[in-house]
Amino acid sequence: MQYRNNNGLAIGRALETENNGPATLAQGTGGLGTASTSNLGGTIQFSSIDPTDHYGVDVAGTVGSSNTWRGFMRLNSGILPGGGKLYASYDYQFADKWKGWGQQKQQQINFKYVQPLGDSVKSTTYLDFDDRREDDYLDLSNNLIKRFGYDHDDISNNYKLAEQIARAYQAGQVLPAPYTSPDDTYYRGGGVRQDMVGYEKLNYHLVPHLSGSTTVYGHYDRGPGTWTDPYDPTPATLGGSPLSVSTTEYRMQREGIITSLGYQRWNHKIEAGFWFENNLFSQAAKLYPLQEGVAPSDFQRFYENPFDVQWQYTFRTHVYQFHLEDSWSITPKLRVNAGFKSLVSNSAVTTAQSSNPINASISASNGFLPQAGVLYRFDRHHEVFADFSRNMSAYTASASTGPFSTTQAGFAYIHDKLKPETTNTEEIGYRFHNDSVQASLTGYYVDFENRLLASSLSSVIVGNQNVLENVGSVTSRGVEAAANWRFFRNWSLYGAWSYNDAHYNDNITGADGSVLRIAGKQVVAAPRNIGNFKLAYDDGTIWGQFGGQYMSRRFYTFLNDAPVPGRILFNLSAGYRFQQPGFLRGLEAQVNVVNLFDKGYISSIGTTGFKNSDPNGTYQTLQAGAPRQAFFTLSKHFF
Repeated sequence: MQYRNNNGLAIGRALETENNGPATLAQGTGGLGTASTSNLGGTIQFSSIDPTDHYGVDVAGTVGSSNTWRGFMRLNSGILPGGGKLYASYDYQFADKWKGWGQQKQQQINFKYVQPLGDSVKSTTYLDFDDRREDDYLDLSNNLIKRFGYDHDDISNNYKLAEQIARAYQAGQVLPAPYTSPDDTYYRGGGVRQDMVGYEKLNYHLVPHLSGSTTVYGHYDRGPGTWTDPYDPTPATLGGSPLSVSTTEYRMQREGIITSLGYQRWNHKIEAGFWFENNLFSQAAKLYPLQEGVAPSDFQRFYENPFDVQWQYTFRTHVYQFHLEDSWSITPKLRVNAGFKSLVSNSAVTTAQSSNPINASISASNGFLPQAGVLYRFDRHHEVFADFSRNMSAYTASASTGPFSTTQAGFAYIHDKLKPETTNTEEIGYRFHNDSVQASLTGYYVDFENRLLASSLSSVIVGNQNVLENVGSVTSRGVEAAANWRFFRNWSLYGAWSYNDAHYNDNITGADGSVLRIAGKQVVAAPRNIGNFKLAYDDGTIWGQFGGQYMSRRFYTFLNDAPVPGRILFNLSAGYRFQQPGFLRGLEAQVNVVNLFDKGYISSIGTTGFKNSDPNGTYQTLQAGAPRQAFFTLSKHFF
């Protein structure tokens, strides 16, 4: 679900929020049938709601901070002649950036149609279209935050200054104060993405005890990531600006099939399944002209006619996965799950244009990735569980990361040495629930083998040349505790705490014999402690929540010499549901306030990757969190 992805899609671009159905969490070992080549642990499986049996219209509108506004409408057909039912929905959202200048816009359409085909088969058709155009925030460093503060960002309102910075840099002159580097700020950057997703699913009950499903899907994605480049000026004949538009362009076309068949008899539920995907992914870096002295009126768009193609590659990946599992209820209290999956991922790259062409292929495969679990219920309140799984992650087929993000010689050097990343996950836990309390306590141990690390040989901004290598293992061990207590009528209190000791086991030896001593260091981007609490009230008409989130310090360097401090944030929300008869019935009003006490903090780290060491805090790979923001939503169901 990454933004710059070569084989997936973020859930917000595949499904509108109001159409979210139940989300299923498989913690620790995850699910054998999960259609993923990068799953090394637990999984979250999202689903969409089905159309309703009755005709109806749902609308919602949101306004709030940063000039946010959003509108949503969904039409449900009810049951149609022939027994089918459908819904179609549309939303449009707009917001200014909370700092700097620019906007973030998205429009999306969802369509779902469910049709019974006789008594034993159900057909489900789903379509999604999403168009997202957004101006990004500047990647910060600790040094930039100290010099300019959390609000430091781009200068999209000052094209003249951006050109002055570029001219000074290119002429070897001092930059306009207070800037000391072209990377201290930029004119504008962002991205455009268009996605179309569709699937056709058949659920069938063939004979007694035997049922299954088959899904055929497709996903088409395209869009550039943009940035005003002060290093590559526009040719004089095409505009003459000292700036140009540098893009990394993505185009993905993937289609696949997921099928499974389950047999339930006596005390066994046996399932076998198969997944195949064909993915054609293209990636290119291009430069487009800008007019000197004339700020572009439409920056986040699809560009044509580049004056330079720095590189362009095409990647094709075929994935084959088979799984077989059995859930055996040995006694009413004891259940055992066991199974395995086989995974093969073949990837190849061809070069359309590059000064460093690469044409190569690589495979990651494992025929036996087992998983086993046991659940024992003492009574209706107490249960214990334990499980084990082994998983493998396939190589990423991309010019930005993975084994192909290098030269032909670099790939030849690493090809026979690389091994895919794998994990062995062990988990044991206890759960309790009664009418007022739900609680769980889980301990886990994860052995992460054959960790892959890409070392950059050039500036992040200019473009990386990477060498990928296995650099040892990582051990993670920890404890997770969670509880929800309904302590009084309409009142509840939720709390959760997670402690995670994740550290590198091995030092890294470079090709020149130098040693990077990271053994025992904390894994980058992994806090040791995370805590959440939420106090909630809901009487069916009035509801409210007050909650907090704690995260301990994190590191973005492998040597742990550049910490990002911990933080605690508080959020508040409240709402009112109109219950009285009449036009207002079904109307709901809601207020959400995030970062209630307006704390300045770092929200994301590693946005441009991680680094061995950064003692001076100059590496730009941090994003600041938004200040206090408030949003008001009205929603209504008609008919």
